[in-house]
Amino acid sequence: MLKIAHIINPVNAKKGSELAVAQPITFETMRRAAETAVSSPSPSTTIHLFAIAYPEDAPTMPAGFTHLPPLTQSVLDVGHFAPPRKLPLLRHILDALYAASDADFFIYTNVDIALQPQFYTAVSQIIAAGHDAFVINRRTIPKTHTRVADIPHMLAEPGEPHRGWDCFVFRRQAYEQYQLGDVCLGAPRVGLALLANLIAFADNFKEFKDEHLTFHLGDDRSWRSWRPSDYERHNTRELMKILARLEQANGAFPVQAPPGAFLAKKRTLGPFYELWTRLAHLPIGWSRWLNGWIGNR
Repeated sequence: MLKIAHIINPVNAKKGSELAVAQPITFETMRRAAETAVSSPSPSTTIHLFAIAYPEDAPTMPAGFTHLPPLTQSVLDVGHFAPPRKLPLLRHILDALYAASDADFFIYTNVDIALQPQFYTAVSQIIAAGHDAFVINRRTIPKTHTRVADIPHMLAEPGEPHRGWDCFVFRRQAYEQYQLGDVCLGAPRVGLALLANLIAFADNFKEFKDEHLTFHLGDDRSWRSWRPSDYERHNTRELMKILARLEQANGAFPVQAPPGAFLAKKRTLGPFYELWTRLAHLPIGWSRWLNGWIGNR
């Protein structure tokens, strides 16, 4: 019997905010997907849902999940930031899951990522096919529907593929080797840091770019700005250290892989790269072409 543990980090978000709208949908679609996976005539997978947050986020913790002991530290404990935001470190969340679960595979998703009912069934099939680490890129759907009662309409939306990484599946055993530094949630680069570890310590990694398995309401890219935040700068510094350690231990990432492409673009575009990534929003096909062009240089 394959055992899968899935963790999220709920936030007691301000009423009416994007997270306040998205989180109840995430919670409910996770519960429904777990029920779908275990209700088949001959289930071969067990799904265990986990949530971890700060004490002040307790009112938002979802029913039907195992609630792990509250987080006690944040990025504010490892640096000075303005304005101060109590953002969790990714390693604290995954360390807590590692301590609490002996599942064969872990899943981490952003708390605003909702699931299709067949999600866990598809994950089990991908694992059975021999992939020991993979990411499933979300699809962006319109904000036409925003209530839990509207979930059937959301599931029917085909959506558009998105280039970001927000759903990670990996072996528990491999996590012992992961290098996550002090990257924090809520700022750019955290996804690439985790993705680099999946690639570095997998025997058969795959990025699923166009599956209909997860979705997100809208694509506002609210983090875009001319000026990077202290948190973006912090995560970028941490990412560069992580990539250096991983390459020292495992060799250089191929330029076709996202970590290698990131390093190649930083070398090619220099100081303009950070500004470009914050402000440019190329169509996904153009972005893939640019990655290939840089990789061939």
